[in-house]
Amino acid sequence: MTTSLIDYQPAADLLQDRIILVTGAGDGIGAALATSLAAHGASVILLGRTVKKLEKVYDAIVAAGYPQPAIVPLDLEGATADHYQELADSLQQEFGRLDGLVHNAAYLGALMPVEHYDLQLWARVLQINLTAPFLLTRAVLPLLKQSKAASVIFTSASEIQGGRAYWGAYSVSKAGADNLMQILASELETNTPIRINSLIPGPVQSQTRRTAFPGEDPNQHATIERILPAYLYLLGPDSENVNGQILQAQGTS
Repeated sequence: MTTSLIDYQPAADLLQDRIILVTGAGDGIGAALATSLAAHGASVILLGRTVKKLEKVYDAIVAAGYPQPAIVPLDLEGATADHYQELADSLQQEFGRLDGLVHNAAYLGALMPVEHYDLQLWARVLQINLTAPFLLTRAVLPLLKQSKAASVIFTSASEIQGGRAYWGAYSVSKAGADNLMQILASELETNTPIRINSLIPGPVQSQTRRTAFPGEDPNQHATIERILPAYLYLLGPDSENVNGQILQAQGTS
């Protein structure tokens, strides 16, 4: 594509009959994305920590007449390798395959000098943003291999580029996730139907953005709904030759 990914115009049935798991699906980008995926024909697996939030998204999707989603309550901070394997086994029994996986859930932590960074907070941020995506991806790889054309998206961030001061554990975890994406893309590009990319949403009107930049006017940024076509592009067949890339949702690609 030579234009911004948010200008992509997906077909109404772009994701018809596809099974896609979205982490952090209870609110923010995750909730909006899950609803959009369902609107384009996907059966969405809603993974998140708070059941009440997941149920709200579930109800909205069902009320709209979209394919019935599934709810998977899971706390990424406390989940072990066994929990992810149990999840994979359950998905294998229920669906038999996985056509898409979006690593959307993330934890900002705190913006402060590395010298003063709390050790427990550091571990928590890396667990949620890096170790959890690793464990989840590893557990569901057999399911992704059962798809004819599977797509995995790691959500990256523009703030990590160049190692900006005070971004600490968040920047380290996201940079690590980008590197993990590239390793997986290289390992899986031959003899598997899986392609893996990172997507930088860019500044959007989200709670995470407001927490990181409390002095900003949020109205100067794109709405969450505006960036969703970028995710749809990467999850659908129009990006079948895109692999191992770090892409800008609001930039030119």
